[in-house]
Amino acid sequence: ILVIVYVGAVAVLFLFVVMMLDINFSELRKGMKRHALIGSAVGLTLLAELAFLFQNWQPSTDAANRVTQPTPDAEVISNTHALGHVLYTHYAYLFQVSGLILLVAMIGAIVLTLRQRPETRRQNVADQVARNPKDVLVIEKISSGSGVS
Repeated sequence: ILVIVYVGAVAVLFLFVVMMLDINFSELRKGMKRHALIGSAVGLTLLAELAFLFQNWQPSTDAANRVTQPTPDAEVISNTHALGHVLYTHYAYLFQVSGLILLVAMIGAIVLTLRQRPETRRQNVADQVARNPKDVLVIEKISSGSGVS
């Protein structure tokens, strides 16, 4: 639960950083109607999956025994090793979900702050690679002692 809480805190931090930036939200909302049908279809599909999941969920009969884990001896295993073992075995799915939440929050923050600036000069790598060095490079032979004095 602590991992999920901290992931949520980091996601909220991303959200506050985005909200503190100067973003023209009216321009961002112009294309929203165009994608509303696809977005609502995806949302309804996820809602139906969650409803199906909660409708068919049943608690395990062995749930009380699975909640308590024996504490390993401190001389045998270190605290970090024990925490990593529990995190990557018993709570692996929650750990993956927390990473996915952070990834979505990071991508959302990047997408919200992405601006198209047509006046900015962009680098065209294909033109640079295709350029002929003989057109832009001149080699001159300079004799010794003929420099500026």
